[in-house]
Amino acid sequence: MRKIILITGGQRSGKSLQAENLALSLSKNPVYLATAHIWDDEFRERVRKHQERRGDNWTNIEEEKFLSRHDVCGRVVVVDCITLWATNFFYDSDKTVKEQPTVEEALSSLKTEFDRFTLQDATFIFVTNEIGSGGVSENEIQRRFTDLEGWMNQYVASRADEVILMVSGIPVKIK
Repeated sequence: MRKIILITGGQRSGKSLQAENLALSLSKNPVYLATAHIWDDEFRERVRKHQERRGDNWTNIEEEKFLSRHDVCGRVVVVDCITLWATNFFYDSDKTVKEQPTVEEALSSLKTEFDRFTLQDATFIFVTNEIGSGGVSENEIQRRFTDLEGWMNQYVASRADEVILMVSGIPVKIK
């Protein structure tokens, strides 16, 4: 039976660990679908620590954009995370600033890919950040990305069976 769970919260609120623990409570062999693009050595180290925390019973998949390429039918899959996934649609390192997609184009692509991916009969646990909770940035690009992230979070939450807000390591069920 298809199920979508969204786990959201601030940076370092315990979202990923909550998602992993939930996945392990539902399956002995869950899937971890990492959407991160490795930008630098510090981020590479963060990824390494995440991987080290998980055991050999996880199936690890790295996919920056096209989640629907992967067959996860019948599985429990943690998608970590929407924020980094959205970044990959918002910013293309192969393009100039003028060639970057608009917020509307990136959002449309994200929604389409989300819908394709979640058509599968699986349990999906999406992790995301509440980046808009901290105020309005002075930077135009950051404001545009915050808009994209907020709208995508709303889209996923509207389709989710459950939504959990992480506050200081404590899960608060909001839907």
